[in-house]
Amino acid sequence: PNKTIHQIAKGLVGSILSVKVIQAEEESRKLIFSEKEAVWTKFSTQINVGDVFEGKVGSVEDYGAFVHLRFPDGLYHLTGLVHVSEVSWDLVQDVRDILTEGDDVRVKVVNIDRGKSRLTLSIKQLEEDPLLETLDKVIPQDGSADSDSLTTSNSSTIEPLPGLDAIFKELLQEDGINDVRISRQGFEKRVVSQDLQLWLSNAPPSDNMFTLLARAGRQVQEIQLATSLDQEGIKKALQRVLE
Repeated sequence: PNKTIHQIAKGLVGSILSVKVIQAEEESRKLIFSEKEAVWTKFSTQINVGDVFEGKVGSVEDYGAFVHLRFPDGLYHLTGLVHVSEVSWDLVQDVRDILTEGDDVRVKVVNIDRGKSRLTLSIKQLEEDPLLETLDKVIPQDGSADSDSLTTSNSSTIEPLPGLDAIFKELLQEDGINDVRISRQGFEKRVVSQDLQLWLSNAPPSDNMFTLLARAGRQVQEIQLATSLDQEGIKKALQRVLE
């Protein structure tokens, strides 16, 4: 059964603890101590933004998960929050679908608020943003690749993946989108998914041309989008079309 604060305090009688004085009241002759602040003072100096830790998931809330960080001595001295937006690059509706109390995870320290003794952590930033992918990265051109694994052509000679034609028509009805066409296609060595997947590349635009990637089975197609929209505007247009 869970113990009350009073029961925990009684169990600490006679123990030697490292604590920090956080308040002193001279009139009432009262001192208030914090073990948590003492631990923070000692171990927060050993952490920097960008550090990667092995951790264990503590409580999981609607807004994120608290992760206990394991230090080189093997003990979990500090705890930080992985906000729901930092759990995965995919949209997370419920953190509990991905993380459970007791899970072992790797996290990256993304912010240290020393004034409030808070750590902000990220799981997704240990993985590369899928929006950074390009066709050349999905199908690398190394010595093991087939000579025809990438095909440069235009939309008139490449048959769009099933379902793309309808998506193209809806995209062209969006304000600010002027043209959509397939520029290249390639074939992966393995099947990732038979379902059509479509995402926006984070490759820098050129002459108001953005790049989309579409995948189904082994086939991947690179799509050029001529638009006056910025990246956020394109994302919103894609969300409307794919709903």
